[in-house]
Amino acid sequence: MARPLRKLGFLTIGLFDAADPRRGHESTLEIIELGERLGFDSAWVRHRHLQYGISSPVAVLAAATQRTSRIHLGTAVIPLGWENPLRLAEDLATVDLLSGGRLNPGLSVGPPMRWDDVKGALYPDTADVEDFSYDRVERLLGFVRGKPATGFSGTQGFEVFSDRVQPQAPGLGDRMWYGGASLRSAAWAGKHAMNFLTSSVVKAESDSTDFAEIQLSHIKAFRAHHPDGEAARVSQGLVVIPTDSATAEQRAKYEDYARKRLPRTAGPQGPARMLFSPDFVGTSAEIADRLDAHEAFREVDEVAFALPFTFDHEDYVQILTDIAERLGPALGRSS
Repeated sequence: MARPLRKLGFLTIGLFDAADPRRGHESTLEIIELGERLGFDSAWVRHRHLQYGISSPVAVLAAATQRTSRIHLGTAVIPLGWENPLRLAEDLATVDLLSGGRLNPGLSVGPPMRWDDVKGALYPDTADVEDFSYDRVERLLGFVRGKPATGFSGTQGFEVFSDRVQPQAPGLGDRMWYGGASLRSAAWAGKHAMNFLTSSVVKAESDSTDFAEIQLSHIKAFRAHHPDGEAARVSQGLVVIPTDSATAEQRAKYEDYARKRLPRTAGPQGPARMLFSPDFVGTSAEIADRLDAHEAFREVDEVAFALPFTFDHEDYVQILTDIAERLGPALGRSS
């Protein structure tokens, strides 16, 4: 392979039952703990608002910092349209310090999903003037990297004020990731010295409908604009489901899941021409062969394989165990 696999991670959405939301959040924390025991380098959580998935990944990862000691913890991704960059910078720095420097915040921009339905609740007085452009990320980056937030610092009465976000978390500015699906976002992330998260969804902006080819073009654009060039960090997040130790019932479930999702991979979807990757289901040896032939995978040395949304806790245990013990070594990662 062009780049031997160096960092092995996974991504979970953290679904829960509305009747018992605590159990779902606890399951997510248990999965992260399992990931650390299995030797994963990173665990990432998705972000869902007004749905039955993790709405506050920073809070969940704060809890995870107290139950782990080594594994890196990431968000993939926080949609900044829902956030105040100054307040989020405070939260991220606090959790990074609690983790001992293990937080990897992944971000994205754009209007919140179902904007017309939520804008009255989210921004009742400012919806028409909110800026959902890359400038929102730049504000957050500046605060995290130590740019002044105000023009005042010093003592007023008994209170001591800083002109920078407090606390400051050394090194966090280098661990900020942008989740992008287009050439423009890839180039922007590179220019701003972020790391780049690429997933199982890309925009088919050219005539090509070859997923791996398009994803590879994004990776190359990112590195071409990044000050670190070919050494700039990229993580790939495909849906990968090894079946080595799965029961017959589990294998049937996994194959049915992938089969139902396959039609959407036939071509670009919707006005934005979003193109989806097929899910990778099979033995670790079979998946390793498919990934070895994947042009974009050959250009990365970090992955955050995505766990399917709707599986049971026991399924995730089996999948993560097979990834750590069989697929990782098959991809050239040494423990």
